[in-house]
Parts: sequence; C-alpha cells; structure tokens
Amino acid sequence: MSAPALAGDTITVTSWGGAYTKSQEKAFFGPYSKETGVKILQDEWDGSTAKLKGMVETGQVTWDVVDVEPGHALQGCDEGWLEEIDYSELGGKEAFIDGAAMDCAAATIVFGTIYAYDASKFPNGGPTTMADLFDTKKFPGPRALRKAPKTTLEFALIADGVAPAKVYDVLGSPEGVDRAFKKLDTIKKDVKVWWTAGAQPPQLLADGEVLMTTAWNGRIYDAVKNSGKTFKIVWDGQGMDFNLWAEPKGSPHKEAADKFIAYTMTPDVMARQSQYISYGPTLKAAIAKVPADILPDLPTAPENTKNAFVVSAEFWADHDEELTERFNKWLAQ
Repeated sequence: MSAPALAGDTITVTSWGGAYTKSQEKAFFGPYSKETGVKILQDEWDGSTAKLKGMVETGQVTWDVVDVEPGHALQGCDEGWLEEIDYSELGGKEAFIDGAAMDCAAATIVFGTIYAYDASKFPNGGPTTMADLFDTKKFPGPRALRKAPKTTLEFALIADGVAPAKVYDVLGSPEGVDRAFKKLDTIKKDVKVWWTAGAQPPQLLADGEVLMTTAWNGRIYDAVKNSGKTFKIVWDGQGMDFNLWAEPKGSPHKEAADKFIAYTMTPDVMARQSQYISYGPTLKAAIAKVPADILPDLPTAPENTKNAFVVSAEFWADHDEELTERFNKWLAQ
C-alpha cells in the first residue's frame, strides 16, 4: 500500500454539488481530512467534457480528483486526458461489481435517473409508469427534464413503448432517434425547466414550479429524509448508472489524489455514503455493510430494477456529440 498522505497536503476534488456532494463531505472529505491532516478544496462542475478536456490540453489543470460519468471515463481514456487507475492499490478490479472498475475511473456509487413528484399534489394517486411522465392529458401540469440527451431520449422511447432492455437497439438507428425526438415533441411545451444541476429538481418540486421532474434518485431521497418532503420516486424505466473518481492528466497533486481515492475505496468507508444519500456502493464487500433499512431505497433493490436499464457508456461515448448537437438544435426550435 502507499505511504500515508502527509498533513499539509492539499487536493481539489470536483463533484456535482447539492446533496450528493454533502454525502461525500460526510462520508469521505471530513473523515479523511481529520485522519490525515490533508486539506480538501472543493469545486463543482456540470459534466462539461470540453471543460475537463480543455483543462488538460492547455496545461491549466486545477483539479486533482473529478467525479465523472462513465462516458467521460471512456472518452478520457481514449483521448488520453485521464490517468489510468492503478487497481493494485484498490483491491483489484475483481473487488468491484460489473462495470464499476473502468480503466481510467473507479466507481464509488450506483445511482438511478428517475422521475419524481410531490405526493401531496396527487390525493387520488400519482403516476406510476414512465409513460405517465409524458401523459399530459392524464396528469396535466409543468414538467422539468434534464437539459441533456442522455437518459432523456431513453425515457422518451420507454414512454413510447420500447422495452428498457431494447432501448439502445432502437436508439442506435436513425429511425429510433427520430422516434425519441418525436415523443419529446409531445411534451416540449409542458417542460417549464430544463435542469442542468442535480440540486434543481428537488427545489423545483419544493417550490411547486413543476408537477414532475426527472432527477437523480439520491437528491429526491435526501429531500424526503432530511427535509420532510412528500416526494415520491417512480422507479419504472429508471436508468442505472455510475459515478466514478478520475484524475485529469497533469493534476498538481497526483500522489495525494491517489491516496485519497484509495481511502474512499475501502469497504467500511465506501459503505458510509449510503447512510447520507440513497446510492449503492460499488465494492462487493461494501454492499454487505449497508444497513438493512436503507437497502429498499437504493437503485439496486430488486423491486426497483424490474423495468430498469443500465445507461450505456459505450453508446454515449460514440453518440454524445451528435445527439447533444441535435438535442440543442431541437431545444432552440
């Protein structure tokens, strides 16, 4: 194992903000600083590949550890702007669940992209299926969706009758893409907010600005558990995905960053995060350490995966640019 980090080291960890980063602060940042004396500075981003890639290409790297999505990990490896992960320091790839140990990023959590609503607004029963999100006759009212094609297009196809297991077969053809946008056309005038930060969806529900919103499941859980909101998650059609630690090439404190990542990749430490936000751990040994009363709220609970799909990092690595361009043009029309 590596030598302990030195007190006085400083690293910058960049994540997604809101309840998610707060869970990282409680599970990782605070305890690590307390145990090692290493100071952790925080930054926030919106997932912009151009920003992360550009930082490396211009030699202006200010982030040591970045919380990325699988698509970033694939692209960053292929194009050489992310460091490869040394799994000998993390217990080996076999210690992780399938898909979580990528060459240039190691996953800390499994999360679900779902949609949610405020149950107090539905005294006679709320929506239960992905099709209901798009059914503005049955459930009239403003919606919020993520301002990105990823998961938004998949949701549109599932709402249009595509089985989650077949969603990428359909989305992989021009006709399938057209079908997804055609379905989005049916809801476009009802989308009041296209959100860009994970903290927005629970706030939009809390403010009553929208009737339903897509969201990351942990953000909704946090609002229910810690703010007493009556929000309800619809798990039907959820997209299961990973968040992973990565290191930009040229980061100023690589050795300290390696040690921080290794700390979070120990079972006891990783399992802590599920106590603060309902995302599942990725180390097999950490899953067994999650309290039983928390498990039903995780995306990986059997009841929650009956009609789910795993977001394809490979598909989005191949198609993100073209579909984002088309998505943005569609939004501007």
